Amino acid sequence: MKNARLLLLIILLPVSYILSSQQSQVPEVYLLTCAPGTETYSIYGHSALRIVIPGQNNDRVYNWGVFDFSTPNFVWKFARGRLEYMLGVYSFDRFMQEYFLEQRSVYQQKINLDTAEIQTLVSLINENLKPENIKYRYDFFYDDCSTRIRDLLETSVGSKLIYPPEPPEEIPTFRMKVNEYQQPYPWLLFGVDLLLGTPADKKAGLRDRMFLPIEMKEGLSDAVVNRNGKMIPLLSNPSMMLEFDPPEAVNHFFTSPLFILSLVLIILIILSAAVKGNTVNKITDLVLFSVFSVLALIILFFTFLTDHDQTKWNLNIIWLSPFIIMCLISIIFNKEWFIWFRIVFFLVLVSFAIQVIFPSAFNAAFIPLELILAVRCSIRSGFNWNPLSIYLT
Repeated sequence: MKNARLLLLIILLPVSYILSSQQSQVPEVYLLTCAPGTETYSIYGHSALRIVIPGQNNDRVYNWGVFDFSTPNFVWKFARGRLEYMLGVYSFDRFMQEYFLEQRSVYQQKINLDTAEIQTLVSLINENLKPENIKYRYDFFYDDCSTRIRDLLETSVGSKLIYPPEPPEEIPTFRMKVNEYQQPYPWLLFGVDLLLGTPADKKAGLRDRMFLPIEMKEGLSDAVVNRNGKMIPLLSNPSMMLEFDPPEAVNHFFTSPLFILSLVLIILIILSAAVKGNTVNKITDLVLFSVFSVLALIILFFTFLTDHDQTKWNLNIIWLSPFIIMCLISIIFNKEWFIWFRIVFFLVLVSFAIQVIFPSAFNAAFIPLELILAVRCSIRSGFNWNPLSIYLT
């Protein structure tokens, strides 16, 4: 989750040095959990591992959230879901300095591993640092800076690691958990809800929710290790390494997507009823259907042309269908292709019905957009029951 923008600060320290030092000192391993920031990439928080060798000047942080902005075709690879992240190593002081400058709190918890488990963990990190293994294909839900740490700990501890049970009826979905962090940023919430598909509506159990750093901190804090029948907490109580007030996002209803798009809807309904000229209606629809066509292309791209599993099977493709593009072409060339407008109109109605059944899969701000599309399509559909359509005949 943490974007390491200054890659020159990364120190790729061979973990074999740590292994050789274990003969005299057993390393101590800590989980670092960083509070959410205000940048888009940082609102979900961040996780890292700290490994310290007591009595030696060896204090490093291992961070699986590094990517390089100078990567060729960076934006395209990110959009396609093919951007590679990597494991970076920092000095602990450098790591803390960055979070101090960003004014983000950092929590530390010692991980209660025995000597053999620490050796296994260090060996796994050493293997991860090899040039052929240092990069990985990022996946927001299943393979990120937090899940990499979770997986290493599970492998190191093995079957002795026990997660607490949770009632099935209380298990949230991936979308619900992500929305909790996006709630202070309504436009970001709107955009993410627009792109996420039905995989985001799967139940996310305790282990699944650990793709979010704060959730992993809480989940691993409740986990125990069975050592000869004695249940030992996996993590010690957290200690505050840096403390700042959480960022306050100024969220006004009058600047929210729901209010602004509803206002646009009201203006367009009045305009549709009052304006009879074909020229004004054509200009209005050229703008509107151009915007909707762009949105339809974005949905089409993220549904079928990327490796992001989270954007597959997107129900928004029903009301933001590629047929909208045919409507735009009809307007541009002054064609009375009623069929395309009728198809889009009825697809919007279908989308409304689905929203009634699965309300959690849709953003409330989609409703005014759908109504705008339905109103303008009904006008150009040639329906006998629509009095507005006579203005375009």
